[in-house]
Amino acid sequence: MERSFDAVVIGSGINGMVATAELALGGWTVALIERNPQIGGFIATEERTEPGYLHDTYSSWHPQFVSGGAYAFLGPALRECGLEYRNTDDALCASVTDDGDVTMAYRSVRKTAAGFSCAEDGRAYRRHVQWAMDHGAEIGALMAGELWSLSAARTAFSLLRSTGVSATEARLRDLATSGRSWCRREFTGPDVDRLWAPWLLHAGLSPDHASGGFLLPVFAASLHAAGAPVVAGGSGRLVDAFRELLGSLGVEILNGVTVDGIVLQDGRAVGVTAGGETLLGESAVLASVTPTALYGRLLPPGAVDRQIAVEAGRFRYGRAAMQVHVALDRPLSWAREELAGTPVVHLSDGSGSTGIACAEAEAGLLPAAPTVVVGQQHVLDPSRVPEGRAALWIQLLEVPFSPRGDAGGELDVSCGWTPQLGYGFAARALDRLKQHVPDLPQRVRKLDVVTPADLAEYNVNAVQGDPYGGDAQLDQNFLWRPLPSTSSHQTPVPNLWHIGASTHPGAGLGGASGHMVAQRLLASPGTAGGPRPSGHRVLPRLARSRGR
Repeated sequence: MERSFDAVVIGSGINGMVATAELALGGWTVALIERNPQIGGFIATEERTEPGYLHDTYSSWHPQFVSGGAYAFLGPALRECGLEYRNTDDALCASVTDDGDVTMAYRSVRKTAAGFSCAEDGRAYRRHVQWAMDHGAEIGALMAGELWSLSAARTAFSLLRSTGVSATEARLRDLATSGRSWCRREFTGPDVDRLWAPWLLHAGLSPDHASGGFLLPVFAASLHAAGAPVVAGGSGRLVDAFRELLGSLGVEILNGVTVDGIVLQDGRAVGVTAGGETLLGESAVLASVTPTALYGRLLPPGAVDRQIAVEAGRFRYGRAAMQVHVALDRPLSWAREELAGTPVVHLSDGSGSTGIACAEAEAGLLPAAPTVVVGQQHVLDPSRVPEGRAALWIQLLEVPFSPRGDAGGELDVSCGWTPQLGYGFAARALDRLKQHVPDLPQRVRKLDVVTPADLAEYNVNAVQGDPYGGDAQLDQNFLWRPLPSTSSHQTPVPNLWHIGASTHPGAGLGGASGHMVAQRLLASPGTAGGPRPSGHRVLPRLARSRGR
C-alpha cells in the first residue's frame, strides 16, 4: 500500500513532535512514525513505584524548551491543549560536597553571587553571567541556527562588532577551554566550580572537556533567566498536549511502527517503507535518528559519498546514564534546611569528584563516588505525589554501558547491567545521599531503577545507553555535528533532513533542530503548504475541534 503526505517524520522525540506540529500548522499534511507504542521519546511520566506517585521516567526539566523558538511558536496552541508549567521564583539549584558544604543558586544572580565565599568571585560571576545575558540573542541564534550559513556569519559579525575583537577572542578561547580550567582561571574560591561544573554532565560533557569554559556561563545565565520549569502533572502532559494538537491538525501518527528504509527516486528522498507500506513525503523526509542509523541502515548503499559513510561509522557515543525513582513517605529532612525547597541538588565536590567519576566511567568502571543528581519536582508540583509525601528523581550520568569493573570494589559486573547490578549501583548513590539525609532509609517506600540497558532498549537513538545522541566533545559538536562532512540539517540527499540530538545544537529538550528545519521548509518557495499561521492563530481551530 502507498500513501502520500507533504512530509514524513521519523521519530517522535521533542524534535520530531516540534517539526511535525509546526509543519502541520503551516498547512502541510504530515505522517509521524514512532517505533514505540507512544510518542514522546525520552519524555514520559509513569507511576513506576506506587499508585499516586507520578515519576518523570527520563527527562524532566524544561528551561531549554520554554525559552526557545519552538515554544514561542507552539506555546499558545500547547497551552490550549492543557500544557501548564510550574517554576521556582527563588531557590534554583545547589551543590553539596561530601563534607556538607552547600553552594546555592537562586533565580537572582545578585543573591547567588552574594553567597560566594570570596566577594571578588561574586563580582566576576555577575560580570560573566551578565555578558551571556546581554548577548543571549546572538548566542541563541548561533545555538539554534545553521552554523555553516550566511545568517550565522552575520550573527557572528554582529557579536564581534558589539563586543570588540579582544572580548570575542576571549570567548573563542573559552570555547577551547574546559570547565575546570575556566573556573580555575576566573575564580579564586571553589563556589562557581562546585555549583556549575556538575551541570556539564547534562550536556554529555565532563569538567575536563573543551567547550565547558564557554558553556558554563551560558548555562548559568539560562537557568537564572528561565528557572527550572516542570510540567504540571508530569512531563507526560507535554506529550499529551502535543498528541491533542497533532490530532486536531490531522497528523497521521503511526505508533509501534519501525521504519525499514528511506525510499529514493533519482537520488532524491521521496518517502519511507514502514509497517508493510510506503509512505511518501512529497516535499520532505525528516529523520530524528543517529548518523549511524541514517547512513548505515535507513539509506540504501551508495546513497551518499563513501567519506560520509566512513564518518558515520566512526560517530562516537558518550557515557551511559541511569535513572532512579524513589517514593518517599514524606519530604527529605536534609541536614541543611535550605536544600529542602531546592528543585535540583547535585552531590558533588565540583570538578574534582565529578572529574574522577567521569574518568572512571570512561575507563569502563562504575564510579566509586558518582555525582548524584537529585530532583525534587514535588517542591514545585505537589500534585505528583500523594498529600504529605514526596518523591525523588535521581540521575546518574557517569556510567559505562559495558562495565569492565567497579572502582568501589564491591559490585559484580561480570554479567553486565542485570537488575541486581542496577539496584546495587542505585544503593551506592543513595548511600551518598544518606550522608546529607541521615533518616533516608526510613523514608524510602519503594525504588525503581532504569539502567543503561533499559535506555538503549527503549530508545534506539540512545546507542550504548547514551541519552544525548552521541559524544558532545568539541570535535563532534557545533560546526562538526553530526559529521564533519554533513554539519547541516540538510543532508547530501535532496529532500532528506536530519534532526534530533545527534545534530546541532545537540541534546536537550529545546526542540531547536525540529523548529529550525520546519521553519526553513515553510519558508522555502515551491514546497507544500500556504501562509504560516503562528501558534496563537490556530487556537480558534483547536477550540472548534475540542467542541466536537
